[in-house]
Amino acid sequence: MTETPGITGHWDIDPSHSRLGFSTRHAMVSRVRGAFNDVSGFADIAEDLADSNAEVIIQTASVDTRSADRDTHLRSADFFDVETFPEIRFVSSAIDEVDEGSYIVTGDLTIRAMTKTVSIPLELIGVESDPDGNVRAGLEGSRRIDRKDWGVTWNTKLDSGGVLVSDKITLEFELSLIKNVAEAAPADSSETAGENEASTEAPEPVTEATPAPEAADTAAPQPEAPESVTPTPAADETTPPVPKAPESAASVDPKAEPAAEEFPPPPPVKPAETPAERPAEKAPEVKQPDAQSSGGGLGKLFGLR
Repeated sequence: MTETPGITGHWDIDPSHSRLGFSTRHAMVSRVRGAFNDVSGFADIAEDLADSNAEVIIQTASVDTRSADRDTHLRSADFFDVETFPEIRFVSSAIDEVDEGSYIVTGDLTIRAMTKTVSIPLELIGVESDPDGNVRAGLEGSRRIDRKDWGVTWNTKLDSGGVLVSDKITLEFELSLIKNVAEAAPADSSETAGENEASTEAPEPVTEATPAPEAADTAAPQPEAPESVTPTPAADETTPPVPKAPESAASVDPKAEPAAEEFPPPPPVKPAETPAERPAEKAPEVKQPDAQSSGGGLGKLFGLR
């Protein structure tokens, strides 16, 4: 299958364009044909056929041989016993390519709760696109089995020594499969899904652990206030704000002109001088007697010194 373009992928059986039938000899002289109208299944074909698998499910109550009486008999416990065993199931265990376009599908066939391994040869008719855009693959094949191997043993002997229904049943496969394009390339779809998730990824929400840009700006260190300015404590929400005392000009800028004050400051009070700060009083000068004055009492009398 790997040499045929487009054969790999997932395929579903199209029951409206497929036939899974059977044929057998009746009264040893004629051939009776029938089919199952309710058939479903799929085939997953990989590049390596060893990784491929297929499954077919048949509803036994859908048997149709173009005779109502015969179909009723086939649905009874003498043959399929549809009330007890509503399905016939085939599950593949190996798919081998024996020639170009020729395959052997081996698997377990279960009828009436009895499972036997069978190999079914199939021929690939071709791969085409229909007017609706569906990619179709056609397969045909046949395989003869013995119905007694699955417990279907009912029969009636004929006067000639033969039997009414032959034990050998020929299974007939005429299958039309539709390729499921959505599942043909799972790798591409996963990559596309990854790109979509990356493009639609929501931005990371801002949490307490990750501050927003505005919060980061406010959290930046502020310049220290001058030593002469006493920081004002935060006002309590329950008490009215206290008017802030005007800052002295000396604490802000010694060279700046004093701004107009709303309330003039009180007149300065001259601090009391301490003995240490009070300047020492000048001792009174002691007048020495004039060396040139003559006479003691007489000089003083006339103002002579």
